[in-house]
Amino acid sequence: MENSKEKFYDVIIVGGGPAGLTAAIYSQRAGLSSLVVESGAVGGQVAISSLIENYPSNEKISGWELAESMRRHAVSCGAKIMSASVVGASKSDHGFEVQTNKDKLHARALIIANGVKRRLLGCDGEAEFTGKGVSYCATCDGMFFRNKTVAVVGGGDTAAQDAIYLSNICEKVSIIVRKSAMRCKKSLLDACNRISNIDILYNTEVLSVNGDIRVKNITLTCGGENSNLDVDGVFVAIGLSPDNSRFADAGLVALDRDGYIDAGEDCITSTVGVFAAGDTRRKKLRQIVTAAADGAVAAEQAAKFLSEQ
Repeated sequence: MENSKEKFYDVIIVGGGPAGLTAAIYSQRAGLSSLVVESGAVGGQVAISSLIENYPSNEKISGWELAESMRRHAVSCGAKIMSASVVGASKSDHGFEVQTNKDKLHARALIIANGVKRRLLGCDGEAEFTGKGVSYCATCDGMFFRNKTVAVVGGGDTAAQDAIYLSNICEKVSIIVRKSAMRCKKSLLDACNRISNIDILYNTEVLSVNGDIRVKNITLTCGGENSNLDVDGVFVAIGLSPDNSRFADAGLVALDRDGYIDAGEDCITSTVGVFAAGDTRRKKLRQIVTAAADGAVAAEQAAKFLSEQ
């Protein structure tokens, strides 16, 4: 990833996941100069996924490989990628001004493709032991817990996938599910039930994460009774949430009741010249393929907008 020395672009794209990288590819192909601003790993959530099995043309591919392939494609088209955090954005005489923690940038059009962030448990000890046994990425940190005992908190696809991945590394994996059933795909649930070193604890919540230097156990509650479960690590997989307040507060986008940008399949937001792509906008299906499709649509809409100016 490189820091761009240029300050003015036709399109600035906030976020370097599948939506943002695809938007960059299509922007460049439309003859527009584009800059992708990404604060973390290029590829977003995809980059930290162990295995992708539902992206067309790739029966199985690691998340890192897919993300890297998208990055190379965008760069080969001439897109710039900047490692920085966007702290604010606003309208300007030139179109839009984007303030990062490193520089002030200007663009004629803005595509917001910042994805979503992971939800936190919010229990005692979570923050204290983050990086000391509490993790939000099984594929990133799983190897630190080889032959150890861990818990995965959550009941969706991510929790099930994390548990299956960790079962190949860890001695024992406990899935902590708040409700009476997991909401993941049946195929994933069946796999969890088949694997001998995975246990599923239903109707159970985490009250606290405990330890000294590192995590030693978690306090659980089930049916009004509390108990401690000895674990070396806790992997939190309880869902995702949007992070769009900085754009909404600046009057650039309207949000729905869940905090997602109020933009439909055309990726058009409440502000002319601002477009939203990928998981950050309201939509029924949040997948890599739909994020990439959004990126293409948003770039085409930006090109149309700029050609009409």
